[in-house]
Amino acid sequence: MFLFSNLLLAIAQVLDAILRLYTFILLGRVIVSWVNADPYNPIVRFLYNATEPLLYRVRRLMPVVLGGIDLSPLLVFFGIEFIRAFLVRSLYDLAVRL
Repeated sequence: MFLFSNLLLAIAQVLDAILRLYTFILLGRVIVSWVNADPYNPIVRFLYNATEPLLYRVRRLMPVVLGGIDLSPLLVFFGIEFIRAFLVRSLYDLAVRL
């Protein structure tokens, strides 16, 4: 049981770190979309390549455009926070109880 508890704790920590990192990548994408960034810059390409698959799916399922403003990153932010609050916290709690 002790090993399983440590495994769940490690999974929760790694998942939390990945979600936090993706939040920063998404935030970078939003900031880059506000300025006139060079689309051939490797950092800009990385931000778009890392976030566009998820943002495209959100836009396809729920086209949220308000006055020409794309709100799909906001929905993804809320989704990430929900996963962190529900799934990661549940894994932490389960690991502590074991």
